[in-house]
Amino acid sequence: MIDLRSDTITQPTPAMREAIAHAPVGDDVFGDDPTVNELEAYVARLLGKAAAVYMPSGTMTNEVALRVHTEPGDEIILESEAHIYYYEGGGPAALSGVMCKLIKGRKGIFTAEDLTRSLWPEDFHFPKTKLVCLENTHNRGGGRIFPLSTIEEIAQVCREHDLRLHLDGARLWNACLAASISESTYAAPFDTVSVCFSKGLGAPIGSALVGSKEHIHRARRFRKLLGGGMRQAGMIAAGALYALRHHRNRLQDDHINAKLLAEGIAQIEGIDIDPDDVQTNIVVFHTQTMPAQTLAQQLGEQGVAVLAVGPNSLRAVTNLMVNREQIQQVPVRVESVLRSHPAKVS
Repeated sequence: MIDLRSDTITQPTPAMREAIAHAPVGDDVFGDDPTVNELEAYVARLLGKAAAVYMPSGTMTNEVALRVHTEPGDEIILESEAHIYYYEGGGPAALSGVMCKLIKGRKGIFTAEDLTRSLWPEDFHFPKTKLVCLENTHNRGGGRIFPLSTIEEIAQVCREHDLRLHLDGARLWNACLAASISESTYAAPFDTVSVCFSKGLGAPIGSALVGSKEHIHRARRFRKLLGGGMRQAGMIAAGALYALRHHRNRLQDDHINAKLLAEGIAQIEGIDIDPDDVQTNIVVFHTQTMPAQTLAQQLGEQGVAVLAVGPNSLRAVTNLMVNREQIQQVPVRVESVLRSHPAKVS
């Protein structure tokens, strides 16, 4: 199976499994796990922040960040298709008691002007806006990179209005590599940053939240409250450490494969995609002759797994488990399915 459903389907490499098998461990809740401590120190340095805390998932790091920065009844501002709003099970309301104000972006990107227009005037009738959340790269935006210059302009608006700024950086590694910008530079404008190890980097489990010592101290309390306090977590942290040290640069292979895939399927009659829209490892394309779910099902029978993400939209995510030769087979199989199911003429 050529599995392009997500970069979360990656499995540990033999070398990563070796690192996991030999990881020294301790009780992380007591702060005694040397591998977790090493991972947290490493990722904090990498992103230029004072501290980090390891958690089981990116959803948890994001939701803990909301609790760190807000109180129930506050408002947070997000892009309208942000992961925090779209894919985290109503967490902002259920776990932090906050209202979400949405800004309609362009492929997931909004501007400082958009943010300024969305802010309430000073009036006790309105909720108190506390936090702005960005996403880089933007999942539902097709892996779109949030430009650093735009982030810095948004950060300036946040400073002027005493707002905190959080980054859902689940695929920040992809953005940094594609834009040739260091992790610390991209993270600098933010109060907190969430990063994931179990997507493109290929670790089996885990994300980290980074920020100031004060923010991360508060985050540890909410990690515990939400059930994220782990014990001998070095067993999984070792995979994340290995991924950070050995798999960041290989993300370029995924980006090249995504572009090749986009260029290949763009030649197929009945498929709508602009290869120039593909910036990292996510390829979103549209079918003109059959429902997306039908095409996804038929491709699955041909040994290609993709996700239908809309009535006529599909997503393919290049990843560690799919090589160049397999990518070159995908357009052939897409065309084969479409040819076997010609469009009906009314």
